[in-house]
Amino acid sequence: MPIEVVAALLLRREKFLACQRPAHKARGLLWEFVGGKVEPGETKTQALVRECQEELGVTVSVGRPVLELTHAYPDLTIHLTLFAASLTGEEPQRLEHADLRWMTWQEAQSYPFCPADQEILAQLGQIGPFGKG
Repeated sequence: MPIEVVAALLLRREKFLACQRPAHKARGLLWEFVGGKVEPGETKTQALVRECQEELGVTVSVGRPVLELTHAYPDLTIHLTLFAASLTGEEPQRLEHADLRWMTWQEAQSYPFCPADQEILAQLGQIGPFGKG
């Protein structure tokens, strides 16, 4: 059974927030959308609010789901839901990640993203909110 995972699409002036995984974790130094596992008893929205607080020190307002996908890694299978989300005031801090960067969809094409996040980027390129131009 896949692990439920949530991620946030945080946008600012045509850019989204990408996070570089810590070197010591699985898929270390690859880039991803902020988020993580849904814990027992949590809703997906609650999990995303918690993950953003733990990883970035920010409070987010969670909007609608943008897309969902299932991805099988060699060590686990995840069911990932990407939500539109917005910051409620604070600036993101690098509490757990190796780096944080606001990037355009085009800039993201030159960064090594986790495979599931590569799928998200490919789908976002087709459905928006990013144009390919």
